[in-house]
Amino acid sequence: MLLAELFPYANIVYDILTVLYVITIVTLIVVVLSENRNPVKSMAWVLVLILLPVVGLVIYLIFGRSLKGMKLISRSDLRELRRLNDYSDHSNKATELNDSSRQLISLVNTLTSPHLFTGNDIEIFTAGRDKFDSLLRDIESARNYIHVQYFIIENDAIGSQLIELLMRKAQEGVQVRVLYDYVGSFYIRPGVLKKMRRAGIEIHPFLEVTLTNMAFRINWRNHRKIVVIDGEIGYVGGMNIASRYVTGDKKWKAWRDTHLRIVGEAVAALQYSFAIDWNFTTRKLLTSPTVHYTTPPVRPDYLVQMMSSGPTDRWNNISMVFLRAISLAKQRIYIQTPYFLPNDPLLKALQSAALSGIDVKLMIPRRPDSWMLRLATGSYIKECLLSGMKIYFYEPTVMHAKVVIVDDEFVTAGSTNFDSRSFEHNFEFNTLIYSKQFNDQMCATFMADMKDCTRVSMGKWKKRPLAQKALESVVRLISPIL
Repeated sequence: MLLAELFPYANIVYDILTVLYVITIVTLIVVVLSENRNPVKSMAWVLVLILLPVVGLVIYLIFGRSLKGMKLISRSDLRELRRLNDYSDHSNKATELNDSSRQLISLVNTLTSPHLFTGNDIEIFTAGRDKFDSLLRDIESARNYIHVQYFIIENDAIGSQLIELLMRKAQEGVQVRVLYDYVGSFYIRPGVLKKMRRAGIEIHPFLEVTLTNMAFRINWRNHRKIVVIDGEIGYVGGMNIASRYVTGDKKWKAWRDTHLRIVGEAVAALQYSFAIDWNFTTRKLLTSPTVHYTTPPVRPDYLVQMMSSGPTDRWNNISMVFLRAISLAKQRIYIQTPYFLPNDPLLKALQSAALSGIDVKLMIPRRPDSWMLRLATGSYIKECLLSGMKIYFYEPTVMHAKVVIVDDEFVTAGSTNFDSRSFEHNFEFNTLIYSKQFNDQMCATFMADMKDCTRVSMGKWKKRPLAQKALESVVRLISPIL
């Protein structure tokens, strides 16, 4: 009564707001249904919007919207970047590969653009100290430009060492450009950013989150880890810029991860990916050239494709490649990932492979860095074991590598975790290598890691506490947004 006296039109305003809210919810339900998503997901979002007033709307705006078809870069800028980074396609070299590799190459060519790079040498890093020592040496020798893109750049010893070196190179006249994910690198101090800019570094956050745009940006993160130096040397893989990969932290010893150093034609694709993200973030066209090699810089000469993926892609590119590679497997599938939250097609493909007698091995950390993701991963283990998959817990520390090895010729490594977030919501980047020699190297590394693993047995897994089983089932329901 008092409210009505103070605000005589309160009831009318309330009725108008109610009608507008109902119209908004109905409109969003129509949008969800019109996108023709997985029926289970569509029904889940419809129920959230109906059963959770206001809260459901907020959850949908943050986690439910689709970016498929959104353009990160204008067509004219994209054409110019393709012209500047024009590289020869050596798809004719695919005749030297087996039929499965040729099918994968054809798929990648269709999803992105025709490209198969030759003239590449690749160095594998599985220890953070080795990777960072090599990276700092290469940056020290840079003459023209340095492009750095990481999900996480920490304010720790490794982060400070890199930042100090980048500032010195910028003051020497080398062009230094840095992209960092706003959420992943949230704790970079503003004073550090100002200091870097004063030194001449161009540094920008990818998808900066503010109070006004939080609902439209916070769910889509740039998870890529890319460095390009003078267009000659490239780095790509799973390691962020953090001391945890070198000295460990309070909970774990040095994290185990996989990173690649590439010299050769494939560096052009790293530059191209960085240039698109730079254009999206700054609206500036990046024209720094890459080196066009006439002969392989070093033997062996690996055949390489590069694959970017993100929420704007029509086909969830990397998920599609993983699915095809697993479906084509004839002998073995080895996977290393910190989190195992597969979508239904990938789960069924792995189970089908194992049931067919293919050697399917999955290596995950005993204790990952996220307890919720540990629970969600646990919810998949029983059904995987039942199909004949072999699952191994890596014991010494966090297994953070993102590697898939199929048969004796194909390997992919990069930033992509084996989970729905990497497949659908993150901007990711992977290298695809077609080589028996490289495959042998990665298999040898996998087998060496197995010495530090405990194989999961069905008998012991069934004996875990009932409360843990219940939590796993509950967390699995929200695993697509973790």
